[in-house]
Amino acid sequence: MTEKVSLTIDGIKVSVEKGTTILHAAQKVNVRIPTLCFHPDLCIAGNCRVCVVEVEGMRTLAASCAMPAAEGMNVKTHSTKVLQARKDIISLLVSEHNTQCTTCYRSTNCELQSLAAEYNVDFNTYLSVLKPNLEVDRSSWSIEKDDSKCVRCQRCVRTCAELQHVNAIDVVHKGRDMKIATFMELPFNEVVCVNCGQCVNRCPTGALTERRFYDEIWDAIGDSEKHVIINTAPSVRVAVGEMLGFPVGTRVTGKMVTALKKLGFDSVLDTDFTADLTIIEEGTELLVRLKKLLVDGDKSIKIPMFTSCSPGWVKFIEHMYPDYLGHLSTCKSPQQMFGALAKTYYAEKKGLDPKNIVSVAVMPCAAKKFEANRPEMRSSGYQDIDAGLTTRELGLMIRQSGLNFTALEDSQYDAFMGDSTGAAVIFGATGGVMEAALRTAYEIVTGRPIPFKNLDITPVRGMEGIKEASLKIEGCKPEWSFLEGVELKVAVAHGLINARQVMDLLVKGECPYHFIEIMACPGGCIGGGGQPIPTNLEIRKKRAAAIYDEDANMSVRKSHENPEIKQIYEEFLGEANSHKSHKYLHTHYTPRQRY
Repeated sequence: MTEKVSLTIDGIKVSVEKGTTILHAAQKVNVRIPTLCFHPDLCIAGNCRVCVVEVEGMRTLAASCAMPAAEGMNVKTHSTKVLQARKDIISLLVSEHNTQCTTCYRSTNCELQSLAAEYNVDFNTYLSVLKPNLEVDRSSWSIEKDDSKCVRCQRCVRTCAELQHVNAIDVVHKGRDMKIATFMELPFNEVVCVNCGQCVNRCPTGALTERRFYDEIWDAIGDSEKHVIINTAPSVRVAVGEMLGFPVGTRVTGKMVTALKKLGFDSVLDTDFTADLTIIEEGTELLVRLKKLLVDGDKSIKIPMFTSCSPGWVKFIEHMYPDYLGHLSTCKSPQQMFGALAKTYYAEKKGLDPKNIVSVAVMPCAAKKFEANRPEMRSSGYQDIDAGLTTRELGLMIRQSGLNFTALEDSQYDAFMGDSTGAAVIFGATGGVMEAALRTAYEIVTGRPIPFKNLDITPVRGMEGIKEASLKIEGCKPEWSFLEGVELKVAVAHGLINARQVMDLLVKGECPYHFIEIMACPGGCIGGGGQPIPTNLEIRKKRAAAIYDEDANMSVRKSHENPEIKQIYEEFLGEANSHKSHKYLHTHYTPRQRY
């Protein structure tokens, strides 16, 4: 039986499990204690002391995020002593912070700004100690770093170490010179950063942001010679509403499409179309690999095969496990497949010169910006994706336009690369790519729908760090008879610390799986580095639920049944894994030292 302790918080008695912090005990009785360095996804740090409280009998104030509740404690969260201490702490933080609040990208969504307003902090309370000539690091395609706005809470450091196991940034120097920096204080593009943007999602201020490109998009929209198209990732539709007046987890697909058309995009299309295409190409690739291994006895074939949709994961394996790149699917991500087809198939169908097409992708991801600029991503003869926007940037553009988003009517994606299935929608949540692939691969091999109720492959759903499932294949078509009786073993991992665990199994020769989905971000794309801030487990669960709800309500839920997918193979690609599809839809990654 769990041991309990009882304490009093602001006169309210509460009983909690032993080991519970004062902060969490207060939350249980709806007493709010302000925090800054604390984040529910991360370990306790106790760096900022904004959460201090007064505990009867203690000489000094206690950091409530780190102090365990004890039997008989009497806690005051807003005594005069506490309020003055908090105001002093916040004032000191503000004194060394670049307070360009009216122009900062994080204005109105900055935790320091909110605290300063709540405690009526005057910028002049303490003499500013800002260091002159601090340059913003814009070397990365994905992330900007502005040390003048850093409050040294170390959330970013803990995120990179605990959630992602990359350790691209750390604390350097001491005292007033202490800062967050990369190895040897090199620019971001010269260190082993995977561009996932999880540090950005947990930064409380504007010290870390995505690199932004919406001004260039506005310019392109205003250029009458340019044909500007945009494709939207599945997880954007369940998150952008958070910035525009809707509760977390609200699906706003139709309103988002309407807004994009009103912004002036010439064509509004769906990344889900190429997510369906990815399933056909990736599923076929897996089956071909298995045939070569099991029938032809080709020992060079790499099994398990890993998904390659997540550019943060791809960069992680390039840096950390370069000898195992052959296990990656050669498929490009849906974003990059879309870009290649936009400058080829779409251009032909519309009678457009590809040089006049501006292909924009709105993604939940910071790493997608980097991916769009990889040298491999020019198979169309042009840069396949010209610019990537995050969900946050799209939300800002809609606000800039003056649209009343909540009042917009729903509308449909445009034709041609705008049609998709429920299988594509679930790409947005961890396990979704695996589920979509299994729905199609099983039916290709057996001619029957996969034997899960309503096509819902529940073993690969949920927020557990590593999920696994197995499926015995029976009743195969003659051409796939070599798979008869095979128990297909699959795994799903999200967050790079979990990816490392899977890779370490592979290195040790103990990986039992045939097919593995890995997403760099916790929760998959619904928790991507470009999604609305804040993020936490409950928010990610609500977004995922909205994703699955959209899938359940779609008329077509299997990628191979998408009419536009059938059409593109008939008119352009020929067949899955053909020479033409490999030219435009596949690539090979090589070890990299820096970007």
